[in-house]
Amino acid sequence: MGTMTSDLATNLITAAVALSALSIISLAALRGWRDWIQLKREELAAGHSLAAHDPAVPHAGSRIEIADLKERLRKLEAIAAGVDL
Repeated sequence: MGTMTSDLATNLITAAVALSALSIISLAALRGWRDWIQLKREELAAGHSLAAHDPAVPHAGSRIEIADLKERLRKLEAIAAGVDL
């Protein structure tokens, strides 16, 4: 009878420790998720406020497109001048 009680106590302690660990990990993950969502909200808010305050600064995507167009123009001018690239 003593072995049965010992096994039951061991199983209950193991289950309690596992449940506690799972709870701690879940709470930490939830906190991280909430902080990550808050960070993304702040990034979005900062992005909108920057665009609203300084319309003279082009968006990063348009700067890339402008650089690409300049490179194409340079190549076309070199072709027109007869220069091999």
